[in-house]
Amino acid sequence: MSNEANDLFRVLVYDLERGRGELAILPGRRQCLGGSGLAALLYEKYGLPTAPAFDPRQPLIFAIGPATGYFPLMSKTVCGFKSPYNENYAESHAGGRSALALRFAGYDALVVVGKAPRLSTLVVGSRRIERIDVHYLAGADVFTTGKLLRKIAEGASGHRSILRIGPAGENGSGYACINVDTYRHFGRLGAGAVMGSKNLKGIVIQGDGDLPLPADKGYAKLFKDIHEKVTSSGMMEKYHNLGTPANVLPLNELKSLPWRNLAATSDSEADKISGEAFAEKLLMHNAACAGCPVGCIHVGMVREMFSSSHRFAIHQVAYDHEPNFAAGPMLGVVDPVEVLAINDMADRQGLDIISAGVALAWAVEATQKGVISEKDTEVKLTFGDAAALKRAMWLIGHKANDFYALLGQGAMVAAAHYGGADYACVLGQEMAGYATGETYFASQTVAFRHSHLDTGAYSYDQKHKEQDVAKVVDFLVKDERERVLLTCLVACLFAREVYKPEVIASVLGCLGHEELAGSFDAAAENARRARWRLKIATGYDPRATRIPKRFTEVTTWKGPVDAVYMEALRAAYAEAVAELGAPPATDQAQPPAL
Repeated sequence: MSNEANDLFRVLVYDLERGRGELAILPGRRQCLGGSGLAALLYEKYGLPTAPAFDPRQPLIFAIGPATGYFPLMSKTVCGFKSPYNENYAESHAGGRSALALRFAGYDALVVVGKAPRLSTLVVGSRRIERIDVHYLAGADVFTTGKLLRKIAEGASGHRSILRIGPAGENGSGYACINVDTYRHFGRLGAGAVMGSKNLKGIVIQGDGDLPLPADKGYAKLFKDIHEKVTSSGMMEKYHNLGTPANVLPLNELKSLPWRNLAATSDSEADKISGEAFAEKLLMHNAACAGCPVGCIHVGMVREMFSSSHRFAIHQVAYDHEPNFAAGPMLGVVDPVEVLAINDMADRQGLDIISAGVALAWAVEATQKGVISEKDTEVKLTFGDAAALKRAMWLIGHKANDFYALLGQGAMVAAAHYGGADYACVLGQEMAGYATGETYFASQTVAFRHSHLDTGAYSYDQKHKEQDVAKVVDFLVKDERERVLLTCLVACLFAREVYKPEVIASVLGCLGHEELAGSFDAAAENARRARWRLKIATGYDPRATRIPKRFTEVTTWKGPVDAVYMEALRAAYAEAVAELGAPPATDQAQPPAL
């Protein structure tokens, strides 16, 4: 393959209003690799930075990377969009079969623009591109929708991925997610609401084409070497065995596990919702994303009893640390069955369980303080009352009244109306399940996705007690760059210890990207800076970020949080981000090495 061909992306651009798709062949691989970089490149081309997130012309982008489908754990898809949660350019990442299906369909990316005249599903493959009217699925939950879409768009089984939204996406919740193949999600920052604004209930990607093996004679050996590292070395065992719920007891011991809207960071009942407890009582089986031999998806069992018939149904619910935290200790729930049941209810509505759980935790405390009433909430919200909390999840998804309409846009939106911002646990978006201290709180507040996965800040907090602003910011900046490289390839971030620079160079060279193999750091840095420029161009000001008062009241293993030091970290990291997002001096200028 020529160097020019190696630089090209195959992108399907589908206009829902016109009911027509067009194939675009675009240069840029040497500039941005793929994945996160490709999503940014496509938003630069098709996006409207100053228009609202729900403007029909805004693109919804799904992008994969150069190694997708060829090597283990290269199993993620990057979704790029303008977020209705914060009106900034955003990314969300998901696995399932989405990445492999796009690869076998023959595309590096899918870009969806416009708004369908009626509620629709988009079916995309190498030989089929079709918009199907599914108005009868209006209001249907995620799992009902999935069952029907499997019948509507038959074919390519095993290489087919089904993306869909629930009532929350149709109702415009700021943290509505896109469910991917039942157990995975484009979860954070409201991609599901963007789908809903386009009258798009589902996307079926049919991987119905062929994928030729690389011509490089060393491919089989390189694949085998990486596969053995993943499966035989033990470095991935923790993800397969207990999975990330193994974090619960160590975090609780370190006084770093959020309880009851972060009123506490440890509790004597943590053992009831530990990874060990879930594995012993509820684990049914493990599952894996396509192209991954690890099997980190843990699927538990929930039995739902129907009082009228005295019969029950069994629901299979995927779990890991972040959903368990948001449906468990953050809400004061310590029965693992109820944790899964709350998670299941959020899933059915198409809600990001992290934001929904943390927003509900704020609502419970606001109820206790008399800021909101039972007239607003329709049920009496109490920490630990799983039945009421499940009902509240349904009410959020269905935008049941003015209160739930506001809460569905985020805890801070509700607090701005009712009061109570001091105890809204929002760090750019609702916090994830780590109360590790100043580094993590500052990082999630400022970082690109406002995600615990933007950097390893939560891990840094657990290893460092000293206070050194310059050293921490240097770590955050460098760690983000390494992660962006992986999200351009696109690798699962659990594979960080496998895909070191020398392995990445071998992978790219084996796939025919010899020039990229020697310059991937520069391409990843281009991608990182492009993402930041887009986020800032859509209205983000890192210097204007703020950390709510509740985070200054936390005590961890290091002692009480130092609010002055935390603010210094936030401000210094914000300055570093502002520099990363600054426009280049000239169009030809290369980003300086960090």
